[in-house]
Amino acid sequence: MNKTIVRVDRPQPRQVGRADLAPASGYAIVVDGRFKTEFVDENAATKAAAELLANYPMLKVEIYDASSKSRIRVS
Repeated sequence: MNKTIVRVDRPQPRQVGRADLAPASGYAIVVDGRFKTEFVDENAATKAAAELLANYPMLKVEIYDASSKSRIRVS
């Protein structure tokens, strides 16, 4: 009798970014003090932050600039 062999592929571990560490380069959206999405371009970060704030006006949304290590409040 032949036995059936079942092979299970294990997924690669995900690389999870930590919300408490600032990015080393580029721009990031900061929502209520937590780093969220990273962007290469400031215009893309501003656009995404404005859309987020339009949908959820109760949030405190800022854009973090990694080169100058500063935050700009989006209103």
